[in-house]
Amino acid sequence: MICMNKYRTKSCGEISEADIDKEVRVAGWVENIRDHGGVKFLDLRDQYGVLQVVVHDETLLENVNKECTVTISGKVILRDEDTVNPKIATGTVEVEAAFLEVLGKCRAALPFEVVTSKETKEDVRLKYRYLDLRNPKVHNNIVLRSNIISYLRQQMTEMGFLEIQTPILSASSPEGARDYLIPSRKHKGKFYALPQAPQIFKQLLMVSGFDRYFQVAPCFRDEDARADRSPGEFYQMDFEMSFATQDDVFAVAEKVIGDTFKKFGGGKTVSPAPFRRIPFAESMLKYGTDKPDLRNPLEIVELSDLFVETDFKPFRGRCVRGISVPDCVKQPRSFFENMLKFAESIGMKGLGYIEVLDDGTYKGPIDKFLTEEQRAELVRRGKLEKGSVIFFIADDKAFAPQLAGQIRTELGRRLNLIDESRFELCFIVDFPMFEIDEETGKYIFTHNPFSMPQGGMDALLNKSPEDVLAYQYDIVCDGVELSSGAVRNHDLEIMKKAFEIAGYTEEDLKTKFTSLYHAFQYGAPPHAGMAPGIDRMVMLLTGEENIREVIAFPMNSNAQDVMMGSPSEVTEEQLREVHIKLR
Repeated sequence: MICMNKYRTKSCGEISEADIDKEVRVAGWVENIRDHGGVKFLDLRDQYGVLQVVVHDETLLENVNKECTVTISGKVILRDEDTVNPKIATGTVEVEAAFLEVLGKCRAALPFEVVTSKETKEDVRLKYRYLDLRNPKVHNNIVLRSNIISYLRQQMTEMGFLEIQTPILSASSPEGARDYLIPSRKHKGKFYALPQAPQIFKQLLMVSGFDRYFQVAPCFRDEDARADRSPGEFYQMDFEMSFATQDDVFAVAEKVIGDTFKKFGGGKTVSPAPFRRIPFAESMLKYGTDKPDLRNPLEIVELSDLFVETDFKPFRGRCVRGISVPDCVKQPRSFFENMLKFAESIGMKGLGYIEVLDDGTYKGPIDKFLTEEQRAELVRRGKLEKGSVIFFIADDKAFAPQLAGQIRTELGRRLNLIDESRFELCFIVDFPMFEIDEETGKYIFTHNPFSMPQGGMDALLNKSPEDVLAYQYDIVCDGVELSSGAVRNHDLEIMKKAFEIAGYTEEDLKTKFTSLYHAFQYGAPPHAGMAPGIDRMVMLLTGEENIREVIAFPMNSNAQDVMMGSPSEVTEEQLREVHIKLR
């Protein structure tokens, strides 16, 4: 409800048949002007809706043009039956203008039509983002984002979490993505860094005795853009819990994220709690990714052992994966030709397949290389039936799973197998703690180095490093990673051993992670947490394919703010103040 003031007594979206014959004052932007021969109509828009205004006295329209702001007063009347607009909430009424005043003139030619701004080139939209945001579709994304954040805050507070703000100016981290560095004026040659995440601070809050922390946290990473990743900065709903296990974190995530998707998901079905838990190794095998879209029913099967000594040379000794697609024989030849083109576009040399014909026989160039035993095993593993087609992906062990995952996704898309009526959420668990760096041949951390290894010190001492699993986990929804998290390593001795395996000395740990190193010597509680990405959550809930559609003022894909002109050059004086010389 809009309070009584000099510009409006009600919002445009509030006017209804209950207001007929009442005098009202409204204000907003002129979306359209229509001339019906002696009578003109304005579509007036504000944040809350669109209202039709009828103008009989054309002198009221002096200096009025599209996208100027006006205040109008007049009587609410019922529209003629043949002019009712069922597409808008105010479609049965209109205001008969008795007074109109231009509040803000539109002095320049519009770079695009506001109502069709989403059809404009992105850099033009972003340069005039304040106009683009007037488009109701774009505007509503930001309103929804605000409502989602408010709901997340409400849920976390109700669950006993305290919202605590952590620093924006921090220290550079030797792990993770590239930092944004901030030169210090007072400390020559030294730099602050914008936080990639509040990771260290939230762990220190647990050591400080705060039991449950959360924060709608800005994070800064100098990364390249993707459709689901904004360059520069993003927001996450960061939380951490003391005296907590992985299951405790999952229970909070299932409640908060599950309820958020139910409330704002537009009626789509949401995975019920508990969300499915999929070990990392199983996810890489079945789906070819650690970010599986479970709406796609296709699964990948391991076939390498069947082709160890095959006469079909492209498969011999390779990592071979198969994807069985029911009822696929009926597809036209062009389907298979286009799948082959896609396979070649992602670096594959080909895409073999075998068809199971209606008479139970097999068709395909690979079939003649199969024994009866191999064929029977293919039928068993791939669950082949009449009409099925099994596609083969063969490559090095490092690449075959990823290629198979891309083929699975493309098959699901081309065959319309993705069920768009639901949100499928899952946890990916049991990530490996270490992997071998291909360049150095040494062990490195695969994920968050501060995670607790499963089995603790015993696992680090008695297992091969590549066999050690960590209490690390991701939340994935419809093929998009929403969050990563972990049970933290709060034991200094276990931490020293884990970092030793990854090539760090105790002195490295003490120097590079000094705050945790010292804090954990004063009684650290077991703690765990995660940080669901707000931008990605809103992107999924709005059905947008690009994350920039749900951020008020995003950078473009080249990490530029074309509206503000950043990054920009600065003066020599500014550089001198922070002791920097360009070279």
